[in-house]
Amino acid sequence: MLVPEALEAWPGPVAEHDIEIRAVAPDLRDRVHARRQPISAHRPRAERILVPAPRRTLRIANGIAEFVRDHLSRTGPLTVELLDYAEADPADRELVAVLCRRVPRELLTMDTLRRTGARRGGPEPTPAGHDLRADELVAQGLIGPRLGAVPRHRECGTDPRRAAEAYHFATQWCLEQGCHHAVAELGLRGLTLADPDAAPETWWGLVHDTAIALGALGREDEAEQVLMEARVQTTSPLWHSTIAYTLAMHTTRHHDPARRDLDAALGWVNTGIALCGLLPDRAERAVKLGFDLNGRALIEARRGHPDRALRLVQEAIDMADRDLPGDVQPVHKMVLRANRAQLYEMLGQTADALREWDAVIAADPAYPDYYIDRGNLLYKLGRVGAAVADYETAMETGLPFPEPYFNRSQARFAAGDLTGALADLDHALELDPAFADAYPNRAGILAALDRYEEARAACDAGLALTPDDPYLRCVLGQVETAAGHHDRARDAFDRAIALDASMATAWACRGELAFTTGDLSGAVQDLSRALELTDEAAAETPALLFNRAMALRATGRENEALADLERAGKLAPGDEEIQRELTR
Repeated sequence: MLVPEALEAWPGPVAEHDIEIRAVAPDLRDRVHARRQPISAHRPRAERILVPAPRRTLRIANGIAEFVRDHLSRTGPLTVELLDYAEADPADRELVAVLCRRVPRELLTMDTLRRTGARRGGPEPTPAGHDLRADELVAQGLIGPRLGAVPRHRECGTDPRRAAEAYHFATQWCLEQGCHHAVAELGLRGLTLADPDAAPETWWGLVHDTAIALGALGREDEAEQVLMEARVQTTSPLWHSTIAYTLAMHTTRHHDPARRDLDAALGWVNTGIALCGLLPDRAERAVKLGFDLNGRALIEARRGHPDRALRLVQEAIDMADRDLPGDVQPVHKMVLRANRAQLYEMLGQTADALREWDAVIAADPAYPDYYIDRGNLLYKLGRVGAAVADYETAMETGLPFPEPYFNRSQARFAAGDLTGALADLDHALELDPAFADAYPNRAGILAALDRYEEARAACDAGLALTPDDPYLRCVLGQVETAAGHHDRARDAFDRAIALDASMATAWACRGELAFTTGDLSGAVQDLSRALELTDEAAAETPALLFNRAMALRATGRENEALADLERAGKLAPGDEEIQRELTR
């Protein structure tokens, strides 16, 4: 209803939100032009190797919320009734939650209702009746029914093979949109119907999609069970190699850090590499072996061997250049070069890394995540304006997500624009309240602006997500210090230091608190430790030297105090307070 109405009166917002509208309403695709498309959208499905992260559905939900908010601000309020909301898919529930959070209540009211009475009239169809209904739905040429109704009718029909095919169509489509919960549910149902002997491609497609989705959701044990069962049902070297690679990646990236086993992962990926040598087709071997070499490179990098990882990625790139000429497999080639860029960065070869990122972005200007990577490198190199330009391009190119706003906030903060930095952090948390990295920075800026109660609230919200964040503990200590709660402040600084003993700011803050409360020796000790952890050229070094000088003077150590003041005066010759104390 909203999109057709907008297309008539205000087509601009529809174009701005083309990706998310086409995702949630696939049967409007003939009316909503695809304005932003990565190169994978124009390649065969087998070449679309980039699997969306589980948070993609949140990005889609935010885009839809922004479209609905802007549209209703023009047309007036709307009330939506949701039937059987308790049975909704997790992606749908996420969308509803974001709409309720981001669209003002005076514009959108959402009522969740429970359906009463029978859901459908008449008796349950016979198996032949289910076949007929599935045929009728497919004949409509719509995507929506093929993501739920058609697979269900096929399952209740007379042909398990067609039912498995229907489920595979649904898992493929949902996986490309990042709807991993749906893929897991549909895939597990489809696998009960699939026959690896009669229809091996359908069976394997369901195995692959289901295992990928389960792993993305942190359900690695279930994914491993699916893959292990698949191992005894096929003799294909290609599929066994993919199983080995997938098990290696699940072991490397396990959501429970305690269950990550890089040695086991290396064993699995080596099995995949060995099996790839049996593939007769050179192009297929180049893709699959390159994929597995890339996987082993990730493991080597995590084992602390980025040099080995770089050699493996380079081997995969050389093989792709030799056996995949021209415009063959562009996504595969792009991913390899992106990984080479990351390894160059790890090895300190920043010029090579920047050249790689330039090439990767030139290959696919519509892929937003790589702008973040290049922007981060540019920021490290001191090219702040270029970094911000990349962050802003990521905002425009892709779906709404918090990372570019968070990164731009750091650039704004470094430039002294606390208001702009705070606005970016607020927007990042509006997009994702669980984006934990934003809370310490936001709390710190609020404290710097003397907005201590808001800073305390930001600390509390962040600590609810990451109770062991030392930065949040440190900011909380600053808030408690400002409130005069010295015991609470000391406890917060103690906990911050216990969590990260290399955090100079926590030592400095605890030292200043010690001075305030009369613990002069403790102040000198903590401030000295902060100085040991701080680079001589750091902006905060003169202030640390000044504070230690005051503590040293209070203990009667005048010569040491004078030495600190002289050193601070050389580092900050324009600081009036330092010069005044030197004169005294």
